[in-house]
Amino acid sequence: METRELGLEGVFEIKPNRHGDSRGFFSETYNKLRLEEAGICLEFVQDNFSYSAAKGILRGLHYQLPPAAQDKLVRVSRGSILDVVVDIRRTSATFGRWVSLVVSAEAWNQIFVPKGFAHGFLTLEDDTEVVYKVTEFYSPQHDRAIRFDDPEIGIKWPIDSKDIILSEKDAAAPLLADAEKF
Repeated sequence: METRELGLEGVFEIKPNRHGDSRGFFSETYNKLRLEEAGICLEFVQDNFSYSAAKGILRGLHYQLPPAAQDKLVRVSRGSILDVVVDIRRTSATFGRWVSLVVSAEAWNQIFVPKGFAHGFLTLEDDTEVVYKVTEFYSPQHDRAIRFDDPEIGIKWPIDSKDIILSEKDAAAPLLADAEKF
């Protein structure tokens, strides 16, 4: 398993090893000991699965406030996404900065998103499946979102914003300046 920091403290790309032959391949997509060797020492409590039927579906930017804040380990089992992480820790030197990573079934990579960051993804293909582990249970009363097109953050999405498909919740999300932060 390889890990690489992505430019925001604690945000990593993780590439599990794949062992293949003519039948296909085998891979450990999660190994607690290997992650601990990389400095990621957590207990995951819930697995989530997201299916998006079309290219251009954006889910995010989501986060949960303490005491229900979540670390996330995100991977794609089919298709591909542009995964985006925004630092929302008020006292951080990188507050409001973002990084992105294409996560795909083909690349067989993952992204680790620690607490204190808003997270979202845009599907780059039809029929995309995203699987992710979290360290806290879903808590509707702590669940928050930030506008995907906040000009102060300035995320560069690979498709025009008018072509992005959003939920009602995400379309009504506040700007970072107006959102509850860490």
